[in-house]
This record gives sequence, structure tokens and C-alpha cells, in this order.
Amino acid sequence: MTESLPVAVIGGGPIGLAAASHLVLRGVSVKLLEAGQSVGHNLRDWGHVKLFSVWSQCVDEGARELLARAGWEGVPEDQLPTGQDLVRDYLEPLAATPELSSTIETDSRVVQVVRQGLDRLSSKQRDGRPFEITIENGKGERRRMLARAVIDTSGTWQNPNPFGANGWPAEGERELASVIRYGIPDIGGADRAQYAGKRVAVIGGGHSAANALLDLALLAEHEPGTSMTWVIRGNSLATVFGGGEADQLPARGALGRRLKALTDAGRLNIVMSFAANDARQTSHGIVLSGLMKGEPSTVGPFDRIIVATGQRPDFSFARELQLDLHPAVESTRALGPLIDPNFHSCGTVPPHGWRELAHAEPGYFVAGVKSYGRAPTFLLLTGYEQVRSIAAHLGGNHVAADDVRLVLPETGVCSATLEQVAPGGGVCCGGSAAEEAEACCEKPHIKTAPGCCFPQPANVVRSNTIACCG
Repeated sequence: MTESLPVAVIGGGPIGLAAASHLVLRGVSVKLLEAGQSVGHNLRDWGHVKLFSVWSQCVDEGARELLARAGWEGVPEDQLPTGQDLVRDYLEPLAATPELSSTIETDSRVVQVVRQGLDRLSSKQRDGRPFEITIENGKGERRRMLARAVIDTSGTWQNPNPFGANGWPAEGERELASVIRYGIPDIGGADRAQYAGKRVAVIGGGHSAANALLDLALLAEHEPGTSMTWVIRGNSLATVFGGGEADQLPARGALGRRLKALTDAGRLNIVMSFAANDARQTSHGIVLSGLMKGEPSTVGPFDRIIVATGQRPDFSFARELQLDLHPAVESTRALGPLIDPNFHSCGTVPPHGWRELAHAEPGYFVAGVKSYGRAPTFLLLTGYEQVRSIAAHLGGNHVAADDVRLVLPETGVCSATLEQVAPGGGVCCGGSAAEEAEACCEKPHIKTAPGCCFPQPANVVRSNTIACCG
């Protein structure tokens, strides 16, 4: 029977290790499969970057219990860790605990997840068959394992978005790979020589782009000739500048303020409303072509390009499973309306757990940043509560699984109007707490900002905690 098989956790980052922690605490057999040579493999790529969240918001409670048993000395709860700190001081000690060390298999890239003997067209008795997982090591050798359930926490870091405005690589993007860097390079450290004295374009309108621009500005103070151009597809800087003092993550608010000061000082060239579709190497440098406000336009020349346009999920290894993806965000269909950046930028997300993360494929869950698909607002706290709920469900404690509680620090910025999110149905209470509660309790509503609610979308699975009042 499948119940005797382990639960497979794909990915050895913070969320994957948290999932494994909660499973072993509930007595559920687990195997964690990490593609890299050690846990936290993806985090090492941006180990130089500080997180917005302080240590107390970066450590999962289940993981903390296992670490305490092993005599872990803890971390400075009120300080901001870097990615490298997170790996060295938290993930590596957690992976070494007696309860987890034997469950982790590194150099184990998952290349295929199927229902044993079934393709996605076979709909009968799927939940009676185990998952069959094909694993490949760095030498190309393959093996298979069976699992009763799968929690995919493999993330999105290895699958960056291209800078082509239509979602595909721009013409010439692949050919210029040697001068293009995706994500957040270590401009002040290991990658300094690549950017010193260079003309650099940073493409993207989020916090990764902000980090790169601020690092370039610091480099320019010491390296003459270093210049930066910020290329943005949108027509507003409000989201990346953020809520300032109103941001409940002070480091996130400070990042926006520093970037705004850099802009106000005229130290940054800004190109807005530019949709790139072509990149070419000329005798003067790299020139980007595209549309600006619907009209043909070019930007450049540049020596190097940093693409900070986010990442997207890769479901290729699960293509023969029956997934239920939101058509725009690529999260689960239930979660999509709550995180869609076209409408939602308040920094708040209603509590959600195993029910909202379950796919049509019984026993297959996506958690962590991959659960958000292409939405950019994920925080570690979200993923920790996700996997706590999933582990409780797989462990048979359905009360605990449904008791989903999530309080996230708000950004202080909300660009969408309630009419955009829920035409004709929005409520901004604006009065006392009692008045707010009364307005929200007229029917199920989801809280999006202090004193603001909108009706719960019809296609969202309602748990006893997803509405803003019981």
C-alpha cells in the first residue's frame, strides 16, 4: 500500500527543510531530494544579499524544535541575515540534526514525477497508485523511487524570466549570454571587475533590480566611468519605492527610500514604459530595441545587462500529472486571485494551507516560492505555514491542517483599487475596529489592507480561516 511509502520533498532550501521537519515531528517517513551538492544550493547564488526579514522571521518553528534538541545556540533574532548566513547558521545545522540527516539526499535532481504506470489522461484510481520519481545525479546516472505524496519546494531560482516583454527571450538575448546576468550579481565583491567602469542596464521593476542599482551606485563612487540605466516595463515607480516608513519590514522600506534618493539626485538614468524585444551588439555597445508607449524606440548603448525580471516555475518534470494552474500566475487556481500582481500589491495574503495548495493530482502539493508561480511577493513566513499545514494533513491531523494562521508584514503600498479587484463589491471600512468587523462579516471577505476588504472570489476554496472574520 502507498501509506507505507515516504513523502518525497523536492528541494533542500528553507521551505523544503521546514517541510521535512514538520513531517518527521509528526512521525511521517520522508525523503528530501536536493539537486545541488548541499542544502541551500540556490541561496548560495545570492549569498551576498541581505534579506528583508530579521532572523526571527526566517526560522521555521518545526525546524527550531529539531535544532533545539540538537543543542543549537540560536541566531540574533533581531538582525538581518544574508543568504549565506541563512545557509551557514540555519540550514546546514538543521540538515545535520539526527532526525533529518538520514532523510536528505543531495546531488539528486528530480527529472520526472509520474503516477506509477499512468499518464495524465488516465483518471481512474490515480490515488491508489504511488508516485514514481526519476532522479538523476551529476554524472547522468538515473534511479527511481516510490512515494505516497510529493511536496514540491524546488523553487524558481534556476528558471529566470527573460527580458523579452512577451515572455520569450528577446531576439539576440541568447547570443549575448556572456554579457547578460540574471538575478543579483555580487557587484561589490566577486563580480566587481565585470561592472567597474562599464555602462550597465538593469532591466526590471522590483526589489532585485533595486539591489543591483544601489550596488552599482556604490561602485560608481570608486570606479569612474561606471554608469547605470534602469529599464522598466511599467509606468510607475510606486511599488519598488515602496511604503517607506509604513512598510512593516523596515529593511524593505529603507531599500525603496535609498533608491528614491538615488533617483532624486539624478545619479540614475530611468527609461520607463519600455517593452524590449531585441538586443544587438553594435560597434558602440549593446542596443536594446522595443516599444515605448507603443512606439518603436531604442535604448543604449551598454556594455553589460543585468536582468532582474523575476523567475517562473518549471513544471516540466510534472507534465504527466494532473495539475490545476491559474492561467496567469501559474500558482494553483485557488491561490491565484489572492496573489495576482495585476491586482494585488498590498503585501498581504490571506491564510492558506493544504487545501489552497492541492492540485487535481491527489497527494501532489507545491509549496514555497514556486507555489506563487510568477507572483513576486513571497515571504518565508508564508512557506513555513504552507508546509506546516500540508504536513499536518499528510500526518492525519485534519484539525491542525485546517487551522491556518498567517500574519505577514505589510508593504505600506497598495496600487490596486478595490473596484479593480472586486468590481462593485469592495468595502473600505475606515471606521472603528468594531465597524470594520461588522462590515467584513456581512459576507466572506478577504482583507487586503488595513480597514479594506473585498469579497472572497468564488473559485477560492474557503477554509475556516481564509475570511477576515469567522
